[in-house]
Amino acid sequence: MKSWIKFFAIFFVMLAVVLTVLVTIKAYAPYHSATQEAKDVVLKERLLKTVDKSYVYNSTNHYVTVIGKNDKNQSTAVVLNQDQPKAKKEVIELSKGVTEKEAIKIATEGQKVKKVLHVHLGIEKPGPVWEVAFENNRDELNYVYVVFETGQWWKKITNL
Repeated sequence: MKSWIKFFAIFFVMLAVVLTVLVTIKAYAPYHSATQEAKDVVLKERLLKTVDKSYVYNSTNHYVTVIGKNDKNQSTAVVLNQDQPKAKKEVIELSKGVTEKEAIKIATEGQKVKKVLHVHLGIEKPGPVWEVAFENNRDELNYVYVVFETGQWWKKITNL
């Protein structure tokens, strides 16, 4: 009897692990597909020579931002609109605005930051913005949008 209980206990634990892995893979597939397609487009159209990273940026439209080096070896971001694939691709030279580290400093000024969750470059009404997401010392979620060109914050969503 004890061996059957052990068998079923191990079986259900293993089943739970396998199902969790399968669900995670299935959930991540659209994200991976979108970022991979964006990388392929950017490299094919020679907007970038190399790709360092890419990520999804969601706003009123869905974007994929691809960051890498252009043919002049300058750090450049290309933002592709996923809702309108034929739309113009935004090419942003990263040396012509606020850096990622500066955006974090601006967004977290006067805050007690526990952890910076992400910093993503995307497109909003004022143009390119850095979205800085972080947790404060009370475990509250905060989003601050810093305008890429000026370094001024555009929008703050705090204490969620």
